[in-house]
Amino acid sequence: MASLEVMSRSADAVSSTPAGRAAVGWGRQAWLIFHKDLRLELSTGEVLTTSGFFAVLIVVIGSLSFFAGHDASAQVAPGVIWVAVAFAAVLALSRTWQREREHDALSGLLALPVRRSAIFAGKALALLTFVLAIELVVIPLTAVLFNLSLLRFAPGLVLLCLGATPGIAAAGTLFGAMTVRTAARDLVLASVLFPLLAPTLLAAVTGTRALFDGAPIGDLVDYLQLMGAFAVVFIAGGLGLFATLIES
Repeated sequence: MASLEVMSRSADAVSSTPAGRAAVGWGRQAWLIFHKDLRLELSTGEVLTTSGFFAVLIVVIGSLSFFAGHDASAQVAPGVIWVAVAFAAVLALSRTWQREREHDALSGLLALPVRRSAIFAGKALALLTFVLAIELVVIPLTAVLFNLSLLRFAPGLVLLCLGATPGIAAAGTLFGAMTVRTAARDLVLASVLFPLLAPTLLAAVTGTRALFDGAPIGDLVDYLQLMGAFAVVFIAGGLGLFATLIES
C-alpha cells in the first residue's frame, strides 16, 4: 500500500505541470522513480535491514570460518567482502521488485506517462544507493574482523566499489525486470544474474586482493577498466531493452 501511495505522488509530480508542458524531461522522470524507491525505503527500511543483516551475517561467518592469521587476511577478506555484497544485492533487488508486485503496483507504474528507460535508470540508481549503503557497512566490519587497516586501503576500496557497483545495479535491475512476472523469480534471478556478474565480481575480488597485498592504486586500473566496460554494456542494454522486458 505504501508503494501505491508514493507512486501516486510520483504520478502527481509528473502530471502536475501546467497545461502545455507536454512532457517532463527524461532526467526528471528517472529522478522521480529513484525518489519513489528511496522514500519507500526511508519509510520502511526493509530492504537495507534485511539485506544489510544478511551481508553482516556472511562477513561474521566468513571471519570465523576462514580467518587464519594476519597473513591470510589479504587472501580471504576480498572474497568475503564481495560474496556478502553480491548476495545482499540480489536480496535487495528481489525485495525492491517485490514491492512492485504487491497490489499490482507494477501496472500502475507502467501506466505513468514515463519513459521505460527512465524507469530503468531510476530503479538502477535506487539499487546502486542501496548496495553502496551495504558496502559502507560490510567493508569496515570486514576490516575490523580481519584486522586490516581501513585508513590505508580506503582510497583503493572506494575506487573498486565505484567501479563494481554500477554494473551490479544495472545488471540486477535489467534481469530483475525480466523475472518480475516469473513464478520462481528468486531462483531464476539468482541463477541468471550470478553468472553474468562473474566478470565484475572476479575483477573486484582480484583487485581487492592486490590492494590488500600492497599494490598501489595505479595497478588497479585494469580491474577498474574491466568493471567499467561491464557497467557500460549493461547500462546501455538496460536503457535499450528494459521496455521490451518489462512489458513482455
